[in-house]
Amino acid sequence: MDSLDRFISLASELGATDTVIEVYKGLTRMIRFSNNEITVVKEMVNERVAVYAAIREKRAILEINDASTPSIKKAVKEVVEMAKKSRPSDLYAPLPKGPFKYNSELLKVGKVRGLPEHLVGYVETSVNEALNQGAIRVAGTLTYSAGRRILKTSNGAEGISRSSSISISVRAFAADDATGHFVSIATDDKSFKPEVAGRMAGQIAKLAVNPVECEPGTYEALLGPMISANILEQAGDASSAFYVDAGFSFLTNLIGREVASNVLTLVDDPTIPETVGAEPFDDEGLPTRKNIIIDSGVLKTYLHNSTTAKKFGVESTANAGLIIPQPFNLLVEGEGRPLDKLISGIDDGIYVTNNWYLRYQNYRTGDFSTLPRDGIFRIRKGSIEHPVKNLRISDNMLNLLKNIREISQEKYWILWWEVDKPVYAPYISLSELTFTRPY
Repeated sequence: MDSLDRFISLASELGATDTVIEVYKGLTRMIRFSNNEITVVKEMVNERVAVYAAIREKRAILEINDASTPSIKKAVKEVVEMAKKSRPSDLYAPLPKGPFKYNSELLKVGKVRGLPEHLVGYVETSVNEALNQGAIRVAGTLTYSAGRRILKTSNGAEGISRSSSISISVRAFAADDATGHFVSIATDDKSFKPEVAGRMAGQIAKLAVNPVECEPGTYEALLGPMISANILEQAGDASSAFYVDAGFSFLTNLIGREVASNVLTLVDDPTIPETVGAEPFDDEGLPTRKNIIIDSGVLKTYLHNSTTAKKFGVESTANAGLIIPQPFNLLVEGEGRPLDKLISGIDDGIYVTNNWYLRYQNYRTGDFSTLPRDGIFRIRKGSIEHPVKNLRISDNMLNLLKNIREISQEKYWILWWEVDKPVYAPYISLSELTFTRPY
């Protein structure tokens, strides 16, 4: 903290009215596996420094991967010069005035056995579970990370938090065109379930053998947690006041209005101890809090930092992002019904277990398409009938959210390549969803 004080003072001497310095140092161990065997083991030491400077309405941010004193000093000088040359925004919002007291429960670190022999054991457990379910080949990645984050602002906020997490992403093959995918993420050993990730990936792959063509059209639908997490993350991102202000959100001008089925309550809650997205403070040093984004289908709030809050005439929701406020830890609340009840309630539908490459044709309206990935299944008269292939989802995000019919009791924490914020996601049944050809 003493070193960061000196850098904060330097920025002030150079003309900055507001400065934030955030330093992260951590260790990552990664294991990659394919064809049922470990192929790569890597260990990486990570250093990352973000320096933010504002000269009233002029702002700039710079990130470097070297936490040495000379590098941070150089970055401070560069970012102040960048701020001086930047285009001024239309308002000035000073940083929140600290110091602040943070939730001590969020400053604790979960117990994860990160030694290589333990990590190898987790991989073997997951692979064996997938093979036991009928897969013939299994691939994926396991990642363990532990680190420390230090934050200091020119307005008196300062904090240190520590984190540890472990995740596994498993893809199982029962044939070249019959695959399944699932994940497990946790901040402690007791919550980490590599066997569940392997089992579910293997089950999906086995069911997906010999897929047949399916006519495009509008069907009832069931979305598995992997794809529902991706959809819910889109809603969380769209609630960022920065994207709303920039015209890149399908939730623009909808506060207080129905944007989803009354079945859906979506919250951002980084105050839940021992979850991967838990954070004691945001990038401006404000203590984090639970924010209800969608309450029984009604949009309740956008997510704000100090600048967007001032522009919208509200208080910050403690979601900085110095430039772009964003969610930390998304959850779907509500009891829901057992998965088998969701399936039995579908008369003529398609079950999608996963997706990738979600792209917008129009961010403002929410028109999008995405490719189903891994097992896709036809549901008729309340039963999964057979696997299908060669479909694309082409719909509108608001339509999809409003067509949610039910959510499942079963929920899973999802985080992987297509979902870069933790989402506690259920299975979701939809009254209708439009499928087209993928080409």
